[in-house]
Amino acid sequence: MKLWEKGISVDKQIEKFTVGNDRELDMFLAKYDLIASAAHAKMLGKIGILAAEEVEDIQTELEHMKTDLENGNFLIEADFEDIHSKIEYELTQKLGDTGKKIHTARSRNDQVLVAQQLYFKENLQEISAKTKSLIEILLGLAEKYQDKLLPGYTHLQVAMPSSFGLWFSAYAELLIDDLYLLDAGLKVVDQNPLGSAAGYGSSFPIDREFTTKELGFSEMKYNVVAAQMSRGKCERTVTSNIASLSNTLARFAMDICLYMSQNFDFITFPDELTTGSSIMPHKKNPDVFELIRGKCNKLQAIANEMILITNNLPSGYHRDFQLIKENSIYAVESIKEILDIFSHSIQQIQVKDVDLNDEKYKYLFTVDSINDLVMQGKSFREAYQEIGGQVQNNTYKPTADKKHTHLGSKDHLALDKIRDKLMNVTR
Repeated sequence: MKLWEKGISVDKQIEKFTVGNDRELDMFLAKYDLIASAAHAKMLGKIGILAAEEVEDIQTELEHMKTDLENGNFLIEADFEDIHSKIEYELTQKLGDTGKKIHTARSRNDQVLVAQQLYFKENLQEISAKTKSLIEILLGLAEKYQDKLLPGYTHLQVAMPSSFGLWFSAYAELLIDDLYLLDAGLKVVDQNPLGSAAGYGSSFPIDREFTTKELGFSEMKYNVVAAQMSRGKCERTVTSNIASLSNTLARFAMDICLYMSQNFDFITFPDELTTGSSIMPHKKNPDVFELIRGKCNKLQAIANEMILITNNLPSGYHRDFQLIKENSIYAVESIKEILDIFSHSIQQIQVKDVDLNDEKYKYLFTVDSINDLVMQGKSFREAYQEIGGQVQNNTYKPTADKKHTHLGSKDHLALDKIRDKLMNVTR
């Protein structure tokens, strides 16, 4: 069944190419199309296009389909192009002419829009919740290991003293920035496009304020052309927000892979979280974090794909938009899985003691030594030259007991301030 069926047979090769894998992808959107169809039917009843009993019958059948979907008994067979044609077919089979009325004052364009935006809205909230959980885990680890020294690096060279507390809470605070972006993305998708039809509205006296409230949108996309043009913009926004989050997680995963190597040897994980080698029995590989890194980099590429497909399209609907559905859904589903596995794994991290007597950490405290001289009255340049001379002459003797007392430093993590940030962004 095709919603645009006019009695003309379609070239099978063309049909296969144009439908693509919409049936499989639409299973992610089925729940939201059913919800939107129910709201639309209630609105049609409100304006007198459907009788009260017709609205009730449609609502009942949509609920049955929703139950089948939840129980795994709802399929979009090959006879249908998409979820929209499947729903209308089922309503028509059960309700006859009443079922045929469900498409009144709608287009497949605004059906897709509203289903996708409801999907994005619910999932962005879920992604934010998972991100918040990871942040709370990291802040707990920061508190637990706040006094554990960790050498800091710049240019992959030993630089200055840091701590595990500083490392964990650094990523916690960076993830709060990603929550800001996810919240901004939520505001973009939380605008009701239903009623824009094919992008130019309808001559029916529809009540868009009613469906906006019914569907739980906080706002309406008022201009019908703007509503249609949000196709592509929503996907770009959502995948861009996910890309930012992915960037943070990928960098964190890289740190973990680096710190697990024997050359650093700062951390390890239980054997059951790592993998071995088929020929090297000593290997303990951080495969889960390597895959997180790779998957997150792939998600960052998807954001660029969204831009490239949509950036030169004129106003109105174009079939190109079909091509961004798959990877925008993939991005949403993948980042949820990544957040789950990251939270599961990082809780089991095992922090090691760093041997400061190791020769490679000999100059870890040179900046602290310079600062000590400055506090004794020397200018910074004089102090720098004095300590630099000791380094060159191999006479430098480190002192590792200097405290960093300013807010946000290794000995004053400001975890309470970071937690305040987290509470404010998630209210």
